[in-house]
Amino acid sequence: MDYGVLLSNYERTATHAEGVARASQQHRLYACLRAAILSGQIEEGTRLAPSRTLAEELGIARNSVLYAYEQLATEGFVLSRRQGTVVARVGLQQTPAHAPEAPPELSRRVNDLERPRGGMGDLLPFLPGTPALDEFPLAQWRRCMERGWRRIGPGQMGYGPVEGNVALRQAVAEYLRVSRGVRCDASQVFITDGTQNSLDMCARTLADAGDAAWIENPGYYGARAALQAADMRLVPISVDADGLAPRAEDWRDTPPKLIYITPSHQYPLGAVMSLERRLALIQHARAAGAWIIEDDYDSEFRHTGAPLSAVQGLTEDAPVIYLGTFSKMLFPALRLGYMVVPPALAPVLKKTAGALMLRGRVAEQLALAEFIEAGHFTRHLRRMRRLYGERRDALQAAIERHLDGIVTVSGGAGGMHLSARLDAPVRDTEVSRAAREHGMVLRPLSRFCLPGTFTAQYNGLVLGYGNVPAQAMDGLIVRMREVIERLGD
Repeated sequence: MDYGVLLSNYERTATHAEGVARASQQHRLYACLRAAILSGQIEEGTRLAPSRTLAEELGIARNSVLYAYEQLATEGFVLSRRQGTVVARVGLQQTPAHAPEAPPELSRRVNDLERPRGGMGDLLPFLPGTPALDEFPLAQWRRCMERGWRRIGPGQMGYGPVEGNVALRQAVAEYLRVSRGVRCDASQVFITDGTQNSLDMCARTLADAGDAAWIENPGYYGARAALQAADMRLVPISVDADGLAPRAEDWRDTPPKLIYITPSHQYPLGAVMSLERRLALIQHARAAGAWIIEDDYDSEFRHTGAPLSAVQGLTEDAPVIYLGTFSKMLFPALRLGYMVVPPALAPVLKKTAGALMLRGRVAEQLALAEFIEAGHFTRHLRRMRRLYGERRDALQAAIERHLDGIVTVSGGAGGMHLSARLDAPVRDTEVSRAAREHGMVLRPLSRFCLPGTFTAQYNGLVLGYGNVPAQAMDGLIVRMREVIERLGD
């Protein structure tokens, strides 16, 4: 074996992550031999060159060779015997070089999860759920963060309370009581890493594998993913103009353990659940022993009429877990949300949550508490309501000018997105793919339906307008029309 060629090839092909260029001579030789043994270039049972011979061949000190051999022996790669240094037989199973690498197998519970294309990093026009990040008061936030770090000493650098920072919990509870009519105090508030984390906690602590979970159909695929990953049995419930619309036979045939709803601005259709539907849902959930998970999605951005109070606050001891997030109100990278649980559930959940997750983000929680208490949060929301209202109006006007007869719009009462059913004879998935090539993210409405439940009424697009300036709407909708017309030819 030509050890010189072996070492030269290794040094040429090894990655920078292995630190080959900075490593000592003896370590480079050790790493080269180790890699060759693992890859099968040097087979098990092979007798390595004597240390003196190898040192002369490579032009290095014999001590460097001895170090490499000793290190390999310590790790079990070689054996020192009377006849010399021999590669150990440890049963290494080598994959043939020509064999294609098989993709890793995932668990059944996650193998069929929806994997939406793209993400927040794209920041392309019409990406749903993307706030106007360039309008965030970053200077004020930086000052709050700096003061938060100054308040942290060694005692606060460990894992924080599992329910979150008490100042932030108090600020959240006060905000929700005033703005959303939520019945709560700080003892019922749990700070989480966002809505997805909250959903995961609900699924793992309030239901068992195989229990039925009702979800809106079409609905938020993040909720679908969390419930499916917990091995729950998903039951699609249709949505109409008044929100979730369960039938009597649904309650009879598939009684739920969890019911996921977005009542303030249904995602993605935009319906607002009526008061009658809310009260009936609470009544039936109580009778069925079910928990309602109220994701108060987009409730802060109401453009038409007064917002309805949260379902959680309608009756005493409603079986409701109330979820919220700061991702849309502030910025997604903050990764902070909250759960409000019934008083009787709070101490039990506190013990359970302590076994499932550990809290951190101490500085962020302190900064957010100050951001809310100082009034920055309320002022920012007020500005964003006006801004998103202007952007919604501009989008609707552009659609009326350029897409009349091509799409039918719904869901404009609030939030940061519109739902547009396609009246043109094209599939939403095709429009989505083509629009991506033209620099737009048009989410297909059909992808929000559970597999096997798609109907023609859900052939449409979800248009997020939070990150699109009003003056850009007209040009983008013209581009969208061109994409649809080209596909329809």
